Amino acid sequence: MNRNRGVETLTHTNRPSATSVPSVVLSAALAVMVLLATARAEEHADVHAGEEEAHEEEIVRLSAEELLEFGVEVRPAQGGVLEVHLSLPGEVVPDPDRIAHVVPRVPGVARQVYYAIGDVVSAGDILAVLDSRDLSQMKSQYLVARERTALARSTYEREEKLWREKVSSEREYLMARHGLAEARIEMRAAEQKLHAIGFSEAYLEELTFNVDTSFLRYAMTAPFGGVIVEKHLAPGEFVGDEESAFIVADLSRVWVELSVYQKDLPRVRVDQSVLVVNTQTGTEAEGRISYISPMLSEDTRTATARVLLANDGDWRPGLFIEGRVVVERRPVAVMVPKSALQTFEGRTVVFAQSAEGIEPVAVELGMENDTHVEVRTGLAPGRLYVATGSFTLKAQLEKGSFASGHNH
Repeated sequence: MNRNRGVETLTHTNRPSATSVPSVVLSAALAVMVLLATARAEEHADVHAGEEEAHEEEIVRLSAEELLEFGVEVRPAQGGVLEVHLSLPGEVVPDPDRIAHVVPRVPGVARQVYYAIGDVVSAGDILAVLDSRDLSQMKSQYLVARERTALARSTYEREEKLWREKVSSEREYLMARHGLAEARIEMRAAEQKLHAIGFSEAYLEELTFNVDTSFLRYAMTAPFGGVIVEKHLAPGEFVGDEESAFIVADLSRVWVELSVYQKDLPRVRVDQSVLVVNTQTGTEAEGRISYISPMLSEDTRTATARVLLANDGDWRPGLFIEGRVVVERRPVAVMVPKSALQTFEGRTVVFAQSAEGIEPVAVELGMENDTHVEVRTGLAPGRLYVATGSFTLKAQLEKGSFASGHNH
């Protein structure tokens, strides 16, 4: 009996009371909530710290000396007029109106040749001197005609005087007048031949039959200033009056002939501005379209747009170039050179100045040409950005070298 009571007493002692059970459960729940809240706070703190750390890792702090060292150019963002270019292939050709094929006006043998290919000449310079029998004959004919004219004039004046004095017959007077007219015609014909080959009136008045070393000499002269681009004459060589002995080209102005494809013809017009670029050397010059051919080439199915270009020696005929025709102009609020754009972490960015340093800023782009692009959002006017050298910043950020060096 006592054993059973003992058991009952022990069992009663270990069983919890009805009032103690809820307090135990509540304490456990509160402990769990505290643990969860603490975990969430720690997690939030870790995330926030990670974001700050990630943001911190995208900040580049450089001094002015370091910017110069890395070739980084910073400038304020600004707007302007963005030009859209149409790139067309072309070729530099000489101006046909400034190319002269120097042909001797009389045939002869070259006695002296003064210039070679590539030499620069001025208008009137003597290129070569010929010995010409034809010229000697023409001068002789002129001198003979001049003497006959003088003799016929003297005969006419005498016969006129005698006829008026009734000493000579009218028939003799008329014959003398007829002879004078024929002599004048012959002299004028001989004179015009010499004028046609370049001899002046003053030169003919002084021309005589006296011994003169220039009696059969003919000088070939440059019609205008330029460069000797071809030469087909050597001393002792015979040249006819239909053969080109020299070609002189004035290359101070050249043509640029652009090939315009059919699809681009509606966008190309006379007087449009063109930037002519030598893609090999980077040399540039500006001009305007002065002419567009009304017909397409049967071989290339392209039209030709002509640009007149002043030439200081950089634009040699035969040179292939690129012509960038301005087909549209539009004002934009912000535009940057394409050298400022980079792709960073899957975004198109521009490196811009902030209070902490230089950071990549995502931008939305718009209209563009070969060198510049419109920035619609992401870069406000006036904000400093990296125009040149942004690739260096991107490379350093990606490999984290600034963290140990310049990124403090």
